[in-house]
Amino acid sequence: MRRAANVSDYRALAKARLPHFLFEYVDGGSYDEVTLRRNLEDLQSIALRQRVLRDVSSINLTTDLFEEHWSMPVGLGPVGLAGFYARRGEVQAARAAAAAGVPFTLSTVGGCSLEEVARARESFWFQLYFVRDRGFVREMIARAKQVGCSALLLTVDLAVPGSRYRDARVAGSGLSRMRQLLSRPAWLWDVALKGRPMSLGNLESVLGKRAPLSDFQAWIHANFDPSVSWKDVEWVRSQWDGPLVVKGILDPEDAREALANEVDGIVVSNHGGRQLDGALSTARALPRVAEAVACRLPILVDGGVRSGLDVVRMLALGANFVLLSRAWAFALAANGGAGVSRALRLIEAEMRVAMALTGCTSVADIDEKVIDRSANQATF
Repeated sequence: MRRAANVSDYRALAKARLPHFLFEYVDGGSYDEVTLRRNLEDLQSIALRQRVLRDVSSINLTTDLFEEHWSMPVGLGPVGLAGFYARRGEVQAARAAAAAGVPFTLSTVGGCSLEEVARARESFWFQLYFVRDRGFVREMIARAKQVGCSALLLTVDLAVPGSRYRDARVAGSGLSRMRQLLSRPAWLWDVALKGRPMSLGNLESVLGKRAPLSDFQAWIHANFDPSVSWKDVEWVRSQWDGPLVVKGILDPEDAREALANEVDGIVVSNHGGRQLDGALSTARALPRVAEAVACRLPILVDGGVRSGLDVVRMLALGANFVLLSRAWAFALAANGGAGVSRALRLIEAEMRVAMALTGCTSVADIDEKVIDRSANQATF
């Protein structure tokens, strides 16, 4: 396998290794993928101010969040089905994140269960979806508490699932799916056979251990709850006594609502361009949300982050912490936990270069002054 120099290389390697339907699932967005492209393009269009003669011989990337100390302001955000991208994928990613000193977030719809990941890593974050069955939600919260999860990320931008054309195009027949699997013998042997059970660990109580992906998608469409409101956030708060983070904020008014509801943080996110197509990129939404919050609670962000330069851009736009999503999923699919470890090292190295060449020696130095607004055609 060729050595990846950046996240784009990992994407190409993941495409070559994964069955087509799995790659399309992780790579795709909703509708015509306008927001998916905006996430990448808007972020990469931000020009940074190069500064010189600043003594950047010592650069400190460490930061604190939710009373924990991290090696850099970067974490692995929740990625659904990650356990299908590599053998016991979430376990491998959790271990790689722990070795790098950054947080890992397990998705409700991950391949590995809360309990399995807890056996691999002492503390991690859990991402929770609202579903109609509040008993199921209560059970998930209780399980997260029992295994020692240190933060709960409550995803609120999936009251109804977005329409994802790529998933529909590759659905095909059982014969088509089988051809895709047989065309990837390395994945078939390492993941589908040696990585059993191929299930959604946290949903086994409702789907069973052998449910196909079509069952998972049907469950999603049948169970996500369009009636959810801020009262439900208050209910989750009553069940959970650790840091509660609301994920899926794009609008300043919603950020103020989150502040009024006394959550412990927000994630500026458009679900990776997988929900409302045509919505703002997170890079464009972030400054207005940061202004509305005015440093009164931590702001995390995801969407389009592919490099350490992108991390610096997001911090300059007002974020306190940046979550990787597809970036680590591609690396995991390409080379398992070793790929995730290397991707994190690449992100760290790129951050150090970006900070040195913008005159920043600590994360606290990265602010709006790092952005060259005269060179940016768009207003951020």
